[in-house]
Amino acid sequence: MYAIVKTGGKQYKVAPGDKLNIEKLDAAVGDKVELEAICVVDGANVEADPAKAAATKVTAIVLEQFKGEKQLVFKFKKRKNYKKLRGHRQQLTRVQIEAVGAAKAEKPAAKKAAKKAEKPASEDAE
Repeated sequence: MYAIVKTGGKQYKVAPGDKLNIEKLDAAVGDKVELEAICVVDGANVEADPAKAAATKVTAIVLEQFKGEKQLVFKFKKRKNYKKLRGHRQQLTRVQIEAVGAAKAEKPAAKKAAKKAEKPASEDAE
């Protein structure tokens, strides 16, 4: 099972256990974040509608915040004696994908177990 997620204006193909570098997120190291899924593929079942795919939860853990490699920006105009050299280092976040869609499947089972536990307790109180 894998998903296509959208974050930082880019799209990434992710599966559980993947590590990837994305645009900086406002989250501390060790925090769990949810990414927006726009497509989910589970074997032969493909959900390509972004509205329906957004219901699937893609959770990730923030591993570190860091700066990317330096990118040189050189501006030049011939015969005008105009040259500028600038550098840029993008702020990035390294995340590890924890689960794709697992939280969606666990919720109904957890609710049924909670209801079964409550019923005998309420009958004993009467």
